[in-house]
Amino acid sequence: MYAAEARCLAAGGPDTVGFGLLAPFFAPDVVLHQAAGLPYGGAWRGHEGMARFFRAMSRTWESFRMAEQEILATGGPLGEPLVVLHRIQARSRATGREIAFPILQTVTVRDGRISEVRPFYWDTAAIAAACDQRRGHSGPSYPPPRHQPPNPRH
Repeated sequence: MYAAEARCLAAGGPDTVGFGLLAPFFAPDVVLHQAAGLPYGGAWRGHEGMARFFRAMSRTWESFRMAEQEILATGGPLGEPLVVLHRIQARSRATGREIAFPILQTVTVRDGRISEVRPFYWDTAAIAAACDQRRGHSGPSYPPPRHQPPNPRH
């Protein structure tokens, strides 16, 4: 699924390649909950909502690459969600700024298709600032090097 997402975004999003590349991965009633402080924040529902979300992502990011992905929990027989840690490298379309940041997300799968996604961001303000021409990016680039523990003051 993530490879198809990357291909869709790299090609210019659903307006360029359509949502058909991604639709098979999502349940018809899928819900994606994005943090309100992001340029694409809010709840995105159903296939049409997901297509609108990917359009918003394509407008926001010139590049959005999952540099690393680690599955921390695989879910369970009762529909417990997967837990996935991503390390993202992205470049804002509006500002040209590059930023690296982690996303921890829960992904619920029902009948072989994604039915709910809840991403959790380390620092939404830094991400929003990287995308906003009116604000500078004053925060650190995440994640910190693996050999160094995170600085709790950030």
